[in-house]
Amino acid sequence: MDSVLNCTGHKLALAEIVGGDGAWLVDGKGRRWLDLESGVWCTPLGHGDARVNAAIARQAGAIAHAGFCYSSAIVEEAAGAVLSIAGLEGGKCVFLCSGSEAIELGRQICAHVTGKAATLCLHDAYLGSFSAVTERKEGWHQFDWRDCASCPDRGECRRDCRKLAEIPGDISAFVFEPGSASGFVRFPPAALIGNIVDIVRARGGKILVNDVTTGMGRTGAWFGFNHYGIEPDMVAIGKGLGNGYPVSALAIGRETAAALDGGGFKYMQSHQNDPLGAAVALAVIRAMEGDRLVERAARLGAAFLGLLRGLAAGGPIREVRGRGMMFALEFADRAVCDRICEGLLERGYIVGNRGGTLRIDPPLTIAEADFHAFVDTLGDLLAGEAAPA
Repeated sequence: MDSVLNCTGHKLALAEIVGGDGAWLVDGKGRRWLDLESGVWCTPLGHGDARVNAAIARQAGAIAHAGFCYSSAIVEEAAGAVLSIAGLEGGKCVFLCSGSEAIELGRQICAHVTGKAATLCLHDAYLGSFSAVTERKEGWHQFDWRDCASCPDRGECRRDCRKLAEIPGDISAFVFEPGSASGFVRFPPAALIGNIVDIVRARGGKILVNDVTTGMGRTGAWFGFNHYGIEPDMVAIGKGLGNGYPVSALAIGRETAAALDGGGFKYMQSHQNDPLGAAVALAVIRAMEGDRLVERAARLGAAFLGLLRGLAAGGPIREVRGRGMMFALEFADRAVCDRICEGLLERGYIVGNRGGTLRIDPPLTIAEADFHAFVDTLGDLLAGEAAPA
């Protein structure tokens, strides 16, 4: 692996993965690993889904790429499916390659149709890998909601709150990430989000939801914003949309799409509306619908969350957070978290480690017995930490 640039800041835990089957990965020596991160949270159907692989082979054998001045029936059908699950029927859809691109396109559209300059987001939101959204310098307003989580009025969130009064009037878009919180899995109060949405809308701004991580059934609903009772103008979708294939989408509501009909807005990217990416997205949506995976994520997610919370009593875990098949275990001591993560890897379990917080995002297809075995192993490791030296 000496020729591959690793710029993630993380050492390679497994250097030779050669195959995958559902929730499992296989290394070059034939050892199997339960992937409780779903890759980079990208495989709701698990690795190597036959339906997705068949769609890739079928479409690649026909036409994989076409210029952005062309289209095909598969792109139109996939766009309709994306708009349907997002609740934006009658709107428009653009297929791209990554969630970062979808968010950037959404921001550009919002600035164009509103004539406003600034973007609003929550202070802990992760909005992509481009410097424009990671550095958040000029043209950004970050709403710090840390105090809101413990506010006695959080269930209602008073509109006269001083923090809400700090939102400026020139917001083109509120880019709302509904629950990933840069990988720490924190869910802002619904009443707070409702008030922010109302304020931004009343001033002519748009609501762009970043459901790249929290979408495609991850939270037990098609999208994370479904838990907040809001109707966004646009939804950025990625990761799980391709089940490992690099395809993303920006779903645009009817009113915002109509504002683009004049042709004044231009956006061109080499792999915009590729037939192959669209075919993959359609296959993933149809497979998830057929297997009722969103409902499964809600049902099993609640049970799994109960199991994980049962491990936290009196141990080194400070808090367990979760929704659907998205979980975070926050430790009081980062060193303990690191040891637990390493112990799990030694025993064949892949989890995320986000600065003292274990993140668990299994494929929505994971077998219940496999998750139960993981919980048992995690419990043994936690007991080892609690035992006297």
